[in-house]
Amino acid sequence: MLMAAPSLASAHTNNSEGFSLIEVKNTRIDYQLQLDAVELSHAVGFQVDEQASAVPDKLQTITSENKVPIEEYLNTHILMYADSMPVEGTVTAIGITTINEKLFADLSISYDIKKAPENLIVKYNVMFEESDPSHANMAKVIMDGKQQEFVFTYEVRELNIGEMSPFTKIKQFFVLGLKHIFTGYDHILFVISLLIGAKTVRHILSLVTAFTVAHSITLALATLEIVQLPGKFVESAIALSIVYVALKNIFTPESKHAPWIAFAFGLIHGFGFAGILSELHLGKSHLAAALVSFNLGIEAGQLLIVTLVFPILLYLSKNLMRINKWVTPSISTAVLLFGFVWFIERAF
Repeated sequence: MLMAAPSLASAHTNNSEGFSLIEVKNTRIDYQLQLDAVELSHAVGFQVDEQASAVPDKLQTITSENKVPIEEYLNTHILMYADSMPVEGTVTAIGITTINEKLFADLSISYDIKKAPENLIVKYNVMFEESDPSHANMAKVIMDGKQQEFVFTYEVRELNIGEMSPFTKIKQFFVLGLKHIFTGYDHILFVISLLIGAKTVRHILSLVTAFTVAHSITLALATLEIVQLPGKFVESAIALSIVYVALKNIFTPESKHAPWIAFAFGLIHGFGFAGILSELHLGKSHLAAALVSFNLGIEAGQLLIVTLVFPILLYLSKNLMRINKWVTPSISTAVLLFGFVWFIERAF
């Protein structure tokens, strides 16, 4: 994992995100699609140089010039069926917008239909095969005056309005939470750093519990839009939390991490976890289920990490004292470097 992490140094962007708003009207389906602009260029096959990728005006010019291949790509990778009849979309507008401090292509797509459908099927296959298998698209569908949410992933690419049970929704957000923790390398390294130096199961349970309670609180507050913090501040603070814990492991290896440290930094990490859900603007009727199942997915991933890593660290500390004298500082130094690099990238 540590070998792979340098090329994926920006947490929460290791797997690209997309956002969909699909609104069914009388004789038209309006689809507002937001995709990572650079990832879109990779998937469609046009070039965006490094300088243009950071300048909205230049990026919009390049993206607009490729309207035809983008439209062709979307019509072959987003299949829309209204009452079992396929319909083709027309890209009516292309813009560039900023989401979580990243530039996204803002695409307006219109599908002409004869009448408002009773059944709508969307088959979404954007980016999965061409550029990013871990891509996830958070979709909101408004049909017959009702709103539904869905998450397109590599494993689940089809949305069928009217056939999706509450269990499926819970499953979708649970899997999304699970994926989020495993692709959030900064969260993983923070948890591993907390485990270093822990001597007993009771101690590690107190640390994990404190971290879980804290990030659950701020995840809920941020998702409900009760408390909001700038994304740049949150991501920088998460990197600093890794730096702090790693330094403590290096210079005071015999000192146990106190649960209050895990709780304090857990509050910050919770805001990081909330990024996807807060951008989705979930309807009130589905918010509780989405929030709980997403958080349960995070906890399940976190528990799996602890279950795998802690026995190894405990074995090293109790049985291989000579090896542990250089293994622990080496691991902590590597974690420190990752945390420092992430802080520089995010803060500046």
